[in-house]
Amino acid sequence: MFRAVLIMFVAMSLIPAGDSAGKLLTTTQGVTPVFVAWSRFVLGALLVLPFLPAGTWALMRDWRIWVRAGALACGITSIQTALQTADVATVFAAFFIGPMFSYVLAAIFLREPVTPLRSLLILAGFGGVFMVVRPGINVEPGVLWAVAAGLFYGAFLTMSRWLTGAGSPIALIFSQLSLSALFLLPFGLLNLPVMSASVSALTLTSAACSMLGNLLLLYAYRLAPATKIAPLVYFQLIAAVVLGWAVFGDLPDTWTWAGLAVIVAAGLASTRLR
Repeated sequence: MFRAVLIMFVAMSLIPAGDSAGKLLTTTQGVTPVFVAWSRFVLGALLVLPFLPAGTWALMRDWRIWVRAGALACGITSIQTALQTADVATVFAAFFIGPMFSYVLAAIFLREPVTPLRSLLILAGFGGVFMVVRPGINVEPGVLWAVAAGLFYGAFLTMSRWLTGAGSPIALIFSQLSLSALFLLPFGLLNLPVMSASVSALTLTSAACSMLGNLLLLYAYRLAPATKIAPLVYFQLIAAVVLGWAVFGDLPDTWTWAGLAVIVAAGLASTRLR
């Protein structure tokens, strides 16, 4: 169990680290968000390619695989656009509307059981997101992009549940990466940056951290029951705050801190009910 927890902490740190590298690309190197997203998918697919199990290519005949990859492509592009103008912690807090949205979609389309207490906790989590977003006339465009990214990700999570058993984890990861890269191919090629040493290093770091984080997440779920390690997903928010402060000198304001606390508390309580 200790090994699984340690792996989860590393995985949940790598994912916001990859997005921080993407933010550096868009804010200091003039790289477009769509290129960051596309390059992440391309490099991630190449990293997974040598480990493909039998039957991977047969997955491509399932139309649900294509819809799922489209949702992921839109979600990653949206979050990279959000990071261009908003700080890392705020973006991740708004992005966590995704698991809550997935709960609603799963209840409607997958007929998953709904309990009053868990529904109440989901509403509390939505309240935390609203404390971060604070919708109004002067809401930041970057925060709205983060919410859009979370909604796309929620749809992606629901599609992933729908596809449970359709293929091995590695096969499913490769399908989402390769098809997302295909969807964004024209936009990526139209926005190719000048490949300096810093752009190349940050591009590789962004893709590698994201891929390794997701692979370690799968490995952790194989080592320990999901009910015990799922709450550690919320460590992403802590890592995002630390990285935002260490790399960009950003710290959340009072309302964002409060929203983060509500999201984490509601999320942890909800995962313990599974």
